[in-house]
Amino acid sequence: MPEHSNLEEMPPILNVQSVSKTFGATPLFRDISLTVDEGDRIGLIGPNGAGKSTLLAVLAGQVEPDTGELAVRKRARAAYVPQDSRFTAGLSIRQVLEQALAAAHVNESEREGRLRELAGRAGFASLDAEAAALSGGWRKRLAITEALVGEPDVLLLDEPTNHLDLAGIEWLEELLASSPFAAVTVSHDRYFLESTSSEIIELNRIYAEGLLRVKGNFSRFLEERQAHLESQSRQQESLRNQVRTEIEWLRRGPKARTTKSKARIDSANAMIGQLAAMDTRTTVNSAGIDFAASQRKTKRLVEFEGVACDVPGGEVPDEPGKFLPERRLFADLNFILTAGMKVGLVGPNGSGKTTLLRMLRGELAPAEGSIRRAEALRLVYFSQMRELDESLTLRRALAPEGDAVIHEGRTVHVASWAARFLFTGEQLNQPVKNLSGGERARVLIARLMLEPADVLLLDEPTNDLDIPTLEILEENLLEFPGALILVTHDRYLLNRVSTIVLGLDGQGKIGQFADYAQWETWLEEQQNPAPAKQNPKSGAKSGAAETGTGSKKKLSYLEAREFATIEHRVEESDARLATARDHVESPAVATDATALQAALQELDAAQEENDTLYARWAELTEKAG
Repeated sequence: MPEHSNLEEMPPILNVQSVSKTFGATPLFRDISLTVDEGDRIGLIGPNGAGKSTLLAVLAGQVEPDTGELAVRKRARAAYVPQDSRFTAGLSIRQVLEQALAAAHVNESEREGRLRELAGRAGFASLDAEAAALSGGWRKRLAITEALVGEPDVLLLDEPTNHLDLAGIEWLEELLASSPFAAVTVSHDRYFLESTSSEIIELNRIYAEGLLRVKGNFSRFLEERQAHLESQSRQQESLRNQVRTEIEWLRRGPKARTTKSKARIDSANAMIGQLAAMDTRTTVNSAGIDFAASQRKTKRLVEFEGVACDVPGGEVPDEPGKFLPERRLFADLNFILTAGMKVGLVGPNGSGKTTLLRMLRGELAPAEGSIRRAEALRLVYFSQMRELDESLTLRRALAPEGDAVIHEGRTVHVASWAARFLFTGEQLNQPVKNLSGGERARVLIARLMLEPADVLLLDEPTNDLDIPTLEILEENLLEFPGALILVTHDRYLLNRVSTIVLGLDGQGKIGQFADYAQWETWLEEQQNPAPAKQNPKSGAKSGAAETGTGSKKKLSYLEAREFATIEHRVEESDARLATARDHVESPAVATDATALQAALQELDAAQEENDTLYARWAELTEKAG
C-alpha cells in the first residue's frame, strides 16, 4: 500500500491542549487548544497583549506554559523565527548558514549545495557580507533562510513583515506559496494574510474558547467573524432578557423552601454570573487616534524642483581599504505637495525613502535643485526608529510637563489621555523600556496628536500595531485635512489612504503613480527592460538584449535578481565539479580506500549542487522566455 494513503491518519505536527500563560498578574490566555497539521497555512492574529507571540513561542517549545501541554509528532522538525533577527558580530552569511546546517545534522556532502540553493533563492548576491551589518530586511531574510536549512515540517514566523520591504514581503509570499512545510505566522499585514493563509486563528478574550479558527483566507475570516459575533450578541441579549426576568423574580423575595424554588434561585445566580462573564469578555476598548491639523489656508505646502539626492562615498566599516563610490539615490524630482494630498512613498530598502523625508524636514540639502516650503510650515514626524527616552515613566512620556495635556484646546488629565490609548492607570508609573513595540507606537502617536500639523510624515508607523488599531489609524489619516507622506510596507493601508504614490526603483529613478500596483508594474519594467529591436544590419540585438537579460519579461523582481547572478554561480559550480573529478582520478586517492570514499562523497555533493543550479537556471531561462 502506498505510504501516502495513511496521511490522513497521521497525528498533528504540533498539538497544544488547554495551555494557559500569565505574566505577573496579567493572564495572556487561558485553556487554549489548537493543532497544526500537514500543509496548514495559519495566520495568527489578535489585539496587542492577547499573547500571540507567547503562544507561538509555546508552539516552538521556547516557552513553557503555566498549564496544559505541547505534543510534537515523532521526528517532526519545527523552525522558529522570532521578531528580532540578530546575529553574532563578525560572522558572514555563509558562516551563519554553515552553523545552521551543522546544527540540523545535515549530511556534509549535501551542505554546500543546499546552502547555495537557499541563499540564491533568498537573493543574497554575496555570502561573504557580515550578517550583523545587514539591514533589518536582509537580516530577516537570512533568519528565515537559516530556519529553512533543516527542512522543517512547520515554520513558525513572528511578525516577519515588520522588517521586510515590499520586495522582501513578495519574496516571502512566493516562498510560502511554493514550499511543502506547514506554517504559522503572526502578522497584522492584511494583504499578506490574504495571500498566504488557508486559515485564520484570532486569539482574543471575546471568544468563549479564547480563540476563533476559520478555514479560508482573511476575507473569509472577516465574514465568519462577523456572523459569529452577531450570533454571540443575540445569545448575549437573550441571556440578558432572561436575567432581567429572574432578577425581578428574586426581588419579590421567593422563599427557598421548596426544591423547585431553590433550583430556580441557583439557576438565576448562575445566569447572572454567566452574563457578567460574557459582558467582561466582550467589552472591547479601542485606541482614540485623532491627529490635529493647523488652520493654515495656504494650499501649496512644499515644492520640489529638479531635486537630486546623493549618498556620499567612503570607507566601508569593518573593511579597511575598501571604498564605495558616491551614489545617486534619485534625480529630477519635480513635485508639489498640497493640503489634503496623501502621498505613499515606496521603494526597495536603501532606495532613499527615509532620506527624502529628512530632506523635506530640512536635515539634508539636495545635491541639485531646490525645495521651497511654505512660511512657518509645521511638520510632524513619526520615525521608524521609535525614539523614546527609556528612563521616562509612561506618565512623563505622555505628559512631559505635568499631569495633563492640551488637546484641541481642552485640558485632559494624563490618566484619561492614557486610557484613550489603551493604557491602564497601573501602567503610568512603569518605565517606557518595559513597553512592547505596539505600546511604544501608541505612545508616539499620542505625542504626535498634541502637535498641530500642516504635514504628517509617517515612517513605518504600522509596525507592531494590531488590526483594530490599524483600522482606526486609517480612518483618521483619511480624515486628516493636512498633507500626509506615508512610508509603509502595509499595502492595504497604502492603497486605502494614498491618493498618489511616489516610487523609487533603487537605481536612481523616481516616478509618480496613481497607485501601488502601477508603481509595481513600473518597477518590474525597470528591472526587466523589454527586448531591444533586431539590428537589421548585424542581425544582433542592441542595448539590454546583448547582455542576455533583456527578455526577462515574466520574471518577478526577486527572480530577476537571482537570474542576474546564477550564471556566475553555475560557472563556480562547474569549477568545483571539475576539481572534485580530478581529485577522484588522482592516483594517490584511487589507491587509498578511505580517501577515495571521501572524494566520492565530495564528487556526489558537487554533482548534486551542479544539477540543482542547472535545473534552476533552465527554469528561470524558460520563464524569462
